Amino acid sequence: MALLPDSTNRDYRGATISAWWLVLMGVGTIVPGCIHYFLPDGGSRVIAHLDLGDRARIIIAVFAWFGALQIPHGVAEVVIGLRYRTLTPLFLALIILERGLMLLDGWFLKGAGGHHPPEHYASVGVVAITLVFLALSLRRKA
Repeated sequence: MALLPDSTNRDYRGATISAWWLVLMGVGTIVPGCIHYFLPDGGSRVIAHLDLGDRARIIIAVFAWFGALQIPHGVAEVVIGLRYRTLTPLFLALIILERGLMLLDGWFLKGAGGHHPPEHYASVGVVAITLVFLALSLRRKA
């Protein structure tokens, strides 16, 4: 029994570029995941410029926890984009949901009016671009 079943790429009928976007998004999830997990401050100070106050250990631990979630999620996106392309539309929809929730929270709910780390800005573009690639992934090739 193999860790990975046979590829489903021959059954994928959507745009190949959408699968490659998913691979790029996967790499773009693994890299910050590694930053959050492996940097001593998880990127909270050096990248996000957060004032951690007297709760630094808890905030850094939450960053590491989030990084531990991002790394395998990004690996799954890369594997699907390369080997299991029939799942591309589903994972693109999940990216839209994930980044849409981040966008909603960062700009309008809990983070509204406060500090905006780089991801708040990136999420706006990622949602818009991923919507295009989702539409392309759902179109059948002739």
